[in-house]
Amino acid sequence: MRKPSALVISPHLDDAVFSCGELMAALPGALVITALAGLPPVAMSAPPWDATAGFASARQAVLARREEDRIGLAMLEAQPLWLDYLDGQYGTSPSQAALAEALSAVLLTLTDSLVLAPAGLHHSDHGIVHAACAVVWERDSARPWFFYEDAIHRRTPGALDRQLATWNDAGIVATLAAPSGLRSLPVTKLRKARAVAAYASQYPLFGGEQLADLTAPERYWQWERRHWATARASVTTACA
Repeated sequence: MRKPSALVISPHLDDAVFSCGELMAALPGALVITALAGLPPVAMSAPPWDATAGFASARQAVLARREEDRIGLAMLEAQPLWLDYLDGQYGTSPSQAALAEALSAVLLTLTDSLVLAPAGLHHSDHGIVHAACAVVWERDSARPWFFYEDAIHRRTPGALDRQLATWNDAGIVATLAAPSGLRSLPVTKLRKARAVAAYASQYPLFGGEQLADLTAPERYWQWERRHWATARASVTTACA
């Protein structure tokens, strides 16, 4: 595989573009690893979110969203990699350990690329994926890692402040930082907007304030360990 410009870990089939679309527009060639992109059982009815989007079954929704993801990422010259774990709305969430092992297996084959991982704000699926990423970061922190603020979910009052406090309690110093290559320019904004629009089954379900967040500046945090020896054991538990 050609070296990706970045490895973007996405909880769902839209989060990478919603949260990091401008950066991906500025860094063509990213690989987007969507953790919760597995296909539900054929007979599973659409849960409320999918039914509101017009789907009759859960599998129909995921297949449609995979196609949306393929189209949206292609607009940013990025490639998808879909893991087989299920979105939490389908009833079975992966364990932190299993997801961490799956992510490690991918990242260890691409050791030179920077990693963009979710900050894990508000949504339970985002929290699970973030906790797994924290495990992988422990093993792989020599390369550049950036934790992106989860678009839409960062609008939840207090969500970011609570997560920053959690990181601090776990011995993590989190610093707002811009990945190399991030350029907020009219052309990157336009490319992100076009890619966001590809997620046609999701986009109309959000309210005005949530949609406004998709055009707000992308923000990224870098981690450093404080008191490595005493805090090491606590970070993955605290971030869950």
